[in-house]
Amino acid sequence: MKPIIRALKEVDLDEADRISRIAFGTFLGLLDPGTFYGDADFVRTRFRADPSLSLAAEMYGQLVGSNFVANWGSVGFFGPLTVRPDLWDKGIGKNLLNKTLEIFEILGTKHIGLFTFSHSPKHIHFYQKYDFWPRFLTNVMSKPVGSASKTKEHEAPTPTNWFKYSDVPHDRKSTILGNCSSLTNSIYRGLDLRNEIVSITTQKLGEIILLKANAKNDLGGLAVCHCGPRTEAGSGTCYVKFGMAANEGQSAPDNFDHLLEACERYAASQGLITLLAGVNIGNLGAYRKMISKGFKTEYQGVMMTKNNDPGYHKEDVYAIDDWR
Repeated sequence: MKPIIRALKEVDLDEADRISRIAFGTFLGLLDPGTFYGDADFVRTRFRADPSLSLAAEMYGQLVGSNFVANWGSVGFFGPLTVRPDLWDKGIGKNLLNKTLEIFEILGTKHIGLFTFSHSPKHIHFYQKYDFWPRFLTNVMSKPVGSASKTKEHEAPTPTNWFKYSDVPHDRKSTILGNCSSLTNSIYRGLDLRNEIVSITTQKLGEIILLKANAKNDLGGLAVCHCGPRTEAGSGTCYVKFGMAANEGQSAPDNFDHLLEACERYAASQGLITLLAGVNIGNLGAYRKMISKGFKTEYQGVMMTKNNDPGYHKEDVYAIDDWR
């Protein structure tokens, strides 16, 4: 029976979440597959970011799989693409991916990719059929939030070179969003995180950390962060889903340093104990900088891109992005 590929609905979310956890947990051999992700949530958060970019696979009147598209302007990725384990190898993933590629065509996405298991020939072979090719590894890295970054509530705040998007006055938010778009456009034409920023703000999933570049408050960097349970981070964690440093005047390494420090200070202010970020080794300068700041790799996956396009994953681009 050929699966029906349709839009995912709010009523599907509990089952989609259950299937996603069991699918990954089964593949990885967990004793209790349903515990994968812990109290993090990659299904509801991505659905609510834009329901029109969420897909469901249905057979026999039942939900059997799902997939989610992230729209970052000219850049897009998808996942988690999951299918109920008892129905693996029956063409459901293929049908979900076919519809996913149609969405990217409608959006006009230029740089398309995914994150998958680097140790799985089966996954890599499947995506290669669609002209996705493995490039550099993505290292999912973490570090403990340092006690030196923690501030006590009764202490007066010290001057900082960063600020939070949530603190921006309402009448200036559109200007700041435009500045964020200009910043991301500087590393790849059309790369735009405004949808992601608005989604995190609307869903109250975390915070956007903004780095000041100079006295005029130009942006020297930004970090899109999920924090705590029922987000893509999980309990006790600040997860940098995307981050980048401006590269004006060859200042990117220093800006990236300051951005990581700002993320750690923000995490400490929220009582979080772990700072988590995925960095593609194609962005070698950023990877080396994270090692020097005490980040250690928890696990690795591989980024695969359509037409083997490198996009902005280049040695001198100081960026964090995790396409899980």
